[in-house]
Amino acid sequence: MKHLKTAAASRQVDLHLDIAGYLQRYAAGTSGLLFHTANGTAHLYGNLEDRWLTPRLVKIGLDEKGMGWHSFKRFRKTWLGGNRCLEDINNFWMAHKPKSMSELYSHLYEDLQVRLDEAQRVGYGFVLPETLNVAVVPIVPKLHQSSAVRIAA
Repeated sequence: MKHLKTAAASRQVDLHLDIAGYLQRYAAGTSGLLFHTANGTAHLYGNLEDRWLTPRLVKIGLDEKGMGWHSFKRFRKTWLGGNRCLEDINNFWMAHKPKSMSELYSHLYEDLQVRLDEAQRVGYGFVLPETLNVAVVPIVPKLHQSSAVRIAA
């Protein structure tokens, strides 16, 4: 995708069916980037944090050191931790390099159904809003509708 900072930024994200459905409803009838500037270009990472995320964290009283975009990844890692999620899949979802030969040989990137089954089993650790509201939906690049449906299915 031309809007990504690096080639490594392009990833498939294995979503729970509730999350996939929520995002599909939000993206219905749109094309291009799901969240974009007034010019239709991608937001810059630092601008998003300064202009979008931080004001919302301040408003709900959660603006403190370490509460930036990476806190979402820390929450996910914590939610998946312990015995909740298979360790190899947890590390795969966190985009960590394989630590063992078992992880290296597992070829999880080839086994979409196993990853989707695990995503469904472990859940997502928060409550989805009842209604679609732009103010609460995270800012992420939008996949083409056909790709989003294929990946979520």
